[in-house]
Amino acid sequence: MKIHLVDGTYELFRAHFGAPPKKSQSGQEVGATLGMLRSMLLLLSDPEVTHVAVAFDHVIESFRNKMYKGYKSSEGVDPIILNQFPVAEAAIKALGLVTWTMVKFEADDAIATAVAKFKKVKSVEQIIICSVDKDLTQMVDGDRVICWDRRREILLNEKGVIEKFGVSPESIPDFLALVGDSADGYPGIQGWGEKSTSTVLAKYKHLESIPNDPNKLGLGLGRATTLLENLKNNYQDALLFRELSTLRTDVPLKESLADLKWLGATSRLKKVCKELGSESIVDRIKLWR
Repeated sequence: MKIHLVDGTYELFRAHFGAPPKKSQSGQEVGATLGMLRSMLLLLSDPEVTHVAVAFDHVIESFRNKMYKGYKSSEGVDPIILNQFPVAEAAIKALGLVTWTMVKFEADDAIATAVAKFKKVKSVEQIIICSVDKDLTQMVDGDRVICWDRRREILLNEKGVIEKFGVSPESIPDFLALVGDSADGYPGIQGWGEKSTSTVLAKYKHLESIPNDPNKLGLGLGRATTLLENLKNNYQDALLFRELSTLRTDVPLKESLADLKWLGATSRLKKVCKELGSESIVDRIKLWR
């Protein structure tokens, strides 16, 4: 069997910018929620999609905001999308999918925990992470755990991660620590661009293994000297940024593998779709509990 782990936060944002606006019976904008529901139905229409879980950032903030002031938050996020998180979560639950709503942790942490939990199960042929989040590429493992960009139909296995970033999945947190991640709100270390970072980490893998000798970096001497000086002066920041980008695998997920099997939509979905002002979605569902 295959397990599909869906980044619900990404899916909802994607639908927000791609689906037409729509008002619910109460007058709330719910276009993104309806767009996400249709996206999940499209996913479930594939006969190979049998075991699914969807993870949401119920609130954008997490424990990482206490670690770094500049970490991503809900500040500046359109209220139209923020207000749809609980609505979308309820809709996905009514669809009959396992739904993880994260508050202390992030959706990525829930997905990472599920990967760690299920990838060693012999009956699991492959785990497919449905997300474009760079952080999640650290969980890729050969062809057994891959990332899938559903919008662009791009699959990223371990070879693909190396081709894209120049480093293996295990070095992704170190890569992001040096290069920075604007989506998550931390700047990286000055001067460390993607090319120089991948050149160094492809050989040394982790921050602690980077030598102090500029002649050993595989870069021009002057550039290597500057980069090492910047890293030395900001080493604690680099370690912090790496910790921010390292996904947790200890989220308390109670579901077993059997719980992830989609058995059909629940009867509540009919009421949810009526409230959302789009009862026609119900007609597309072939399997009910």
